[in-house]
Amino acid sequence: MSEKRQVHLAAHFPGVNNVTIWSDDRAESQIAFSSFERFARSAERGLFDYLFLAEGLRLRERKGVIHDLDVVGRPHTLAVLAALAGVTEHIGLVGTLQTTFNEPVELAKQLATLDHLTDGRVGWNVVTSSDAFHGANFRRGGFLDHADRYTRAAEFVEVAQQLWQSWDADAVVADPARGIFAERSHIRDIEHHGTHFNVVGTFPVPASPQGHPVIVQAGESEDGREFAAAHAEVIFSLYAEFDAAKQFYDDITRRLHRRGRSKDELLILPASTFVLGDSDEEANENARSVRRAQVSPATAIAFLEDVWNRDLSGYDVDGPLPTIDPDYDAPDLLRGKARHTRDVPALVQSWRDLAAAERLSIRDLVIRVSTRGGFVGTPQHIATEIDRYVQERAVDGFVVVPHTNPYGLDEFVDRVVPLLQERGIYRDSYTDQATLRETLGLPRPRTLR
Repeated sequence: MSEKRQVHLAAHFPGVNNVTIWSDDRAESQIAFSSFERFARSAERGLFDYLFLAEGLRLRERKGVIHDLDVVGRPHTLAVLAALAGVTEHIGLVGTLQTTFNEPVELAKQLATLDHLTDGRVGWNVVTSSDAFHGANFRRGGFLDHADRYTRAAEFVEVAQQLWQSWDADAVVADPARGIFAERSHIRDIEHHGTHFNVVGTFPVPASPQGHPVIVQAGESEDGREFAAAHAEVIFSLYAEFDAAKQFYDDITRRLHRRGRSKDELLILPASTFVLGDSDEEANENARSVRRAQVSPATAIAFLEDVWNRDLSGYDVDGPLPTIDPDYDAPDLLRGKARHTRDVPALVQSWRDLAAAERLSIRDLVIRVSTRGGFVGTPQHIATEIDRYVQERAVDGFVVVPHTNPYGLDEFVDRVVPLLQERGIYRDSYTDQATLRETLGLPRPRTLR
């Protein structure tokens, strides 16, 4: 009998979008360090592989004003991770950082420095942007064409890897008191001339304990999947339903093989929410309450406005869907949020058909289409499902996204993690002084030389 596959878990700090219930009585600040610390300690108590932070380069706007259903205040990812490094010992620290509006040498140096300070616990979630709204905060503005965002990202990561691998592993300080380093032959200058970057010089930071930070990626498009197959070591996937997750897993595995990479070099961890109850009935009732709290009347109207691209504030949230068609030509009402809907007419018609068939109001429809997915059930049921997903190779684990900040992870840690441990599919303790790469079971980075 083959050994059971181990479950990998990451924890996503609650933040933007209506997944997070900011109206919860225990909700606390999204920028106070106490919230980040409390959440990180809970994740480490649960022996999670890593803590995951999103990034916001600009506050979202709706109808020309700050989007009041969103988080107001987005602290810098690297600063938060650096602070969390001082209050954690084992858990990995992964941050989302742009390739579109950063420069390779600067970001590679910041990440390498943090990787040294944490003894190799850092990961980088690589993201792109072709959004001129975000770009307006930067001197290059929104010049980057959509088609160029992944070519820049690929070159960015390649340059960063060259920089990180320009020091041999044994090129360390030989005499700290005198500041004498290993021989110069252990350090190689970089000379890169590409489409987006020209980098010539010596990288100032030695190789970190894990070689370099773990590369995480979350792209879903064809370009995103190819980028992941070429560069990613962890994929933050959108596919939490079993069949879709299995299809995505198999697709990425095929792409890896075409690039000469093994599946052992990459983990796929979809985001998933959870709602617990002592019985199936209680869990389902709790889920209904959570979803209703996630979709307030204002949230429901805002959700429709994102698709209709019209001011729908005059509509009754408990009434039927608008009969008016979306406005395809008007400027976007919402700025600063990625759009995942390509065929708007088909989507709107499917919603109208669903609402008519089940007599759903606007709010009921939004609850139905925006809060589906995730695990709902008893702790035993959820542990069983996680086990099934991993053993049948639909995923390698999950990025757990709680509904509240900063206490939302506690119930999962207290009630689900012990059951995973009883099944022998989840660690009972961290390995002392393990790097994030070792915790994830990933190999050392392939040499570029």
